[in-house]
Amino acid sequence: MEMPESLSPVVVASIIFACTFAAALFGMVLHRKLPDHHLNDESKEVEKLVMGLIATLAALVLGLLVASAKSSFDRQSAELRQVSATVLELDGLLAHFGPGASEARQRFHSAVSVATAKIWSNDNVRLGLANHVEANAFYDSIQNLSPNTEAQRFIQKRALEISAALRQTSALMIERVGSSIPWPFLTILVFWLSVLFLGFGLFASVNATVLVALLIGALSVSSGIFLILELDQPYQGLIRVSDAPLRNALAQINQ
Repeated sequence: MEMPESLSPVVVASIIFACTFAAALFGMVLHRKLPDHHLNDESKEVEKLVMGLIATLAALVLGLLVASAKSSFDRQSAELRQVSATVLELDGLLAHFGPGASEARQRFHSAVSVATAKIWSNDNVRLGLANHVEANAFYDSIQNLSPNTEAQRFIQKRALEISAALRQTSALMIERVGSSIPWPFLTILVFWLSVLFLGFGLFASVNATVLVALLIGALSVSSGIFLILELDQPYQGLIRVSDAPLRNALAQINQ
């Protein structure tokens, strides 16, 4: 179960901030309400051990998520640059084929334009349909070429291979639109963090310094999850893969 598309990383991070800080405040309230024997030294030792365990789990998960999201973001950025280079190579092949490939080139330019215009949009369903139609039309136009020389036959064969690989890569890019982090996974992580902040508040005295420290802590963990969610959606949000390589390739093939 993936995260609902209606919840942006900013909204999710805000909810996490509210949950963790509210848990800390609730812990402060409990500190005043609980009888003294619940907060004696023996009880504190057990509670600190549990908090340490939860803190270790949360830190490990957050660290792994950040590393995984950054690695995925970098991989998709490199993948986009490779796609841009492939676009230039394929257009060059069709140009060398001669006037007989003019229709195929036009369809190719149209397919690239559609992908460039829509791949950073939120509507990956419409994008997938549009890309599928354009890609099929382009692939058919290459198959319908009539090569007269060995060089043209080689170009047609190579163009079919590249276009098939390019279509597969484009389909994978479309599938990656949106978050891949399971919603239950994120919910459990937020639960751990909330319990941890509850413990912080339970052992803290109520004063301005403690409140500011807890506020900064809640803001830090929520911003960390915001960063993870942003990197996990490389074609949306504030942190996104640049479309400059693909647009530059499109500008070159349209010259």
